[in-house]
Amino acid sequence: MGMDIPPGQKEDGESIVKEKTYATFDDAERGKRLLELCLELLSEQKKTWPDLRRGYESLKDIREREISCRGFSVRLQHNPERIKNTLADIAQKNANERRCFLCLEHLPESQKGLLYRSKYLILCNPRPIFPAHFTVSHLEHRSQAIAEEIRTLLRLLAEFGSRWTVFYNGPKCGASAPGHLHFQTAPLGQMPIEREICEEKRFTEPSRISGVLLYRLRDLGREVVVMEGDDPVAVEEVFKGLLNALRRVLFLDEEPMMNVAGFREGEKWRLVIFPRRKHRPDAFFREGDARVVVSPGLIDMGGVLITPVEKDFERLNAATVEGIYAEVSLEPRILKEAIERLDKS
Repeated sequence: MGMDIPPGQKEDGESIVKEKTYATFDDAERGKRLLELCLELLSEQKKTWPDLRRGYESLKDIREREISCRGFSVRLQHNPERIKNTLADIAQKNANERRCFLCLEHLPESQKGLLYRSKYLILCNPRPIFPAHFTVSHLEHRSQAIAEEIRTLLRLLAEFGSRWTVFYNGPKCGASAPGHLHFQTAPLGQMPIEREICEEKRFTEPSRISGVLLYRLRDLGREVVVMEGDDPVAVEEVFKGLLNALRRVLFLDEEPMMNVAGFREGEKWRLVIFPRRKHRPDAFFREGDARVVVSPGLIDMGGVLITPVEKDFERLNAATVEGIYAEVSLEPRILKEAIERLDKS
């Protein structure tokens, strides 16, 4: 899209898509529901793709423990299989030089996906964090960017149903493939933030913009913005407005750093946004025993902190968790200014 593809290359691309397609989803009214197809894909891939089967078997061995912080709690997950994702080099120069593991021609031989509306391939994540974990990968190699694809996230929410979340990691704050547009999806009930966004005692500075309720959450140790409304088009427009307001306040031409999760409850659409100022805490770059291998993406910001290294799992405490969140989250005053600009626009 955006450039002419020679006939030969186009045919090659179409043949790869066909080869990698387990099933196709275009409209739920004409066939099986999206979730039903995805779960069938997962079941089949566990049988035919050994790496995926091992990834899910490894979930039996993960260790978890709760940490109570000031006003909130997090769940540490010791998941050694996630070490490659946690250590992923997201520098643009290096990303351009290495093979993109989401590009069709680089997918493992046994990996297949669900062709979603002729634009995306829904793939089983071979290094899952949850009992069902999918990656929704664009067919083209194009940069991770949310502005023009927030509509896709909302549509996925509608078609997966109310028991699932769809989420996005910005290219500089959690996406292990920043050069390739993708979302992820997983069942509800996995992250503490799902419960916390419903606790009215946390709501602060609520406002209504174009019919969309917008508020920040307090006492979570990091900045969180929630948008909710009955009209997905209005939610999309207010989200884009916040994106532009953050861009202006931060004097950016590029996308502001953020992680986004979407939820749907009945006729209510909800976006939970974690504005960021940096990807990794300083401790990630220290040497020797002082290093803490934590690289927060949406799931981590949602309250499930992934620690692939055992010593980090054992030694992290409330103070270090609070410090990590405060360090990587956008400063409150900047977020407040962006929301005030949005409210006046």
